Amino acid sequence: MPDEALVSVSGVGLTLGRRPILENVDLEVRPGEIVTLIGPNGSGKTSLVRVALGLVKPGCGAVSWRKGMTIGYVPQHLQVDATLPLPVERFLRLCAPKARQRMAEALAEVGAAHVMDSPLHAVSGGELKRVLLAQALLRDPDLLVLDEPSAGVDVAGQAELYTLIKSIRDRRRCGVLLVSHDLHLVMAATDRVVCLNHHVCCSGRPETVSLHPEYLALFGPELGQRLAVYTHRHDHHHDLSGEAVTGPQEAMEEPVDG
Repeated sequence: MPDEALVSVSGVGLTLGRRPILENVDLEVRPGEIVTLIGPNGSGKTSLVRVALGLVKPGCGAVSWRKGMTIGYVPQHLQVDATLPLPVERFLRLCAPKARQRMAEALAEVGAAHVMDSPLHAVSGGELKRVLLAQALLRDPDLLVLDEPSAGVDVAGQAELYTLIKSIRDRRRCGVLLVSHDLHLVMAATDRVVCLNHHVCCSGRPETVSLHPEYLALFGPELGQRLAVYTHRHDHHHDLSGEAVTGPQEAMEEPVDG
């Protein structure tokens, strides 16, 4: 069924050694929905993603997936050995064997067509994120999972990346699970937020979560007061190197009500 959850986590608990990592956590992602998992460092975000992906078995609770669905995963970091002569095309072929034309289309979709023949270790942080995203899209995923997608990307490129993720969701109607530690970066691209600190502190629309007492206790009232949904349009955007480029752009981020 179209509205059936792609992944559903119910009452999950996870303990590593004697340390509780997750306690009675619920999470679900539906087709066409962007869900952002936020929380401070060490709050269990990555562990929850691993549980949701089926990579880690929880100590209690249940995880279910829609039958026959495909998952595309973009990790937070990828270590590339500079002595390994691995061009981007070869990397994509190793991860998801496809024709060169199909790989070129995936790179073009994420705005990185020009790096097809570049050594993987030589691309910038922003370009590498887009290559990893292209690799995930080659799987034609029903669910796209991205762990801290803005890590290693300069400030100018972060809003561009989240706008790109939203446009991919709009075109493909896939579900998206994002992991972040910073709500203001992802507010404009998020349908629902789950705030985690080993348990679910609060969840809902981003503008609602940003005012929730438990969110403010974790991140501070000053940050919460600055957050708002971003609505105005710019007449420029930034390319992968951070340079301003004139042209139409989807809604970008600026506080409506400071």
